[in-house]
Amino acid sequence: MSEQYNPKELLICMSARQMEDNKAAFIGTGIPMLAASLAKKIYTPNLVSIFEFGGIGSSLADLPMAVGDSRTYYRALVAGKISDVMEMGQRGMIEFGFIGGAQIDMYGNINSTCLGPQEKPKVRFPGSGGANDIGSSCFRTIAIMVHDKKRFIPKVDFITTPGYLSGPGAREEAGLPKNSGPFRVITSLGILGFDEKSKRMKLLSTNPGVTVAMVQENTGFELLLADRITQNEPPTKEELKVLREVVDPQGLYR
Repeated sequence: MSEQYNPKELLICMSARQMEDNKAAFIGTGIPMLAASLAKKIYTPNLVSIFEFGGIGSSLADLPMAVGDSRTYYRALVAGKISDVMEMGQRGMIEFGFIGGAQIDMYGNINSTCLGPQEKPKVRFPGSGGANDIGSSCFRTIAIMVHDKKRFIPKVDFITTPGYLSGPGAREEAGLPKNSGPFRVITSLGILGFDEKSKRMKLLSTNPGVTVAMVQENTGFELLLADRITQNEPPTKEELKVLREVVDPQGLYR
């Protein structure tokens, strides 16, 4: 088997490594589903995967095609409804939320609604789905995005998913849970976190072959830098084997 990998496979593997065992994670369509499936098979066998349409604790024996796929209910702990999942989030029962978006700003606010003014947008997307609920209710939100200046901008056109809003204390003032908010941003260039005091986005590590300067050049605002910026490991032989042969043997998402 070739040890070469493509950018999407790297994102999937990096995302899988962020998941924690014995935790509940709200899983979105696409890369989050592959990452959750890969994590359960290698790293976190007791991960409780939660899908928007009501599948809670699925075994993820086969890769679902979307969050409403019947496979998200296979051997699940609970076969519920959208309202059950949203209530779990509001009760504080979901630790992680995995989402994507079209834009993100320095405080981790995400836009997946429209580009340009809402009244007359240049582009309108299908909708937020559960993106607001995930960012509002889950304690630690992980965004997975392509990294470029058009996406990483000083201020998003529309806040679909609240990050730290305008800075320290703003989430709490808006009525959102304490000690919650954006946790990581996993991108095609590296992994970013958020400064504990200022709540601004901070570069933590770079992907193989990527420099700090390259990340900053592709970001539309000034990034904070961790005291020690590490380099992310490429996918291992085991990760690629399980991903290609077990999780997604048909290459539907890769």
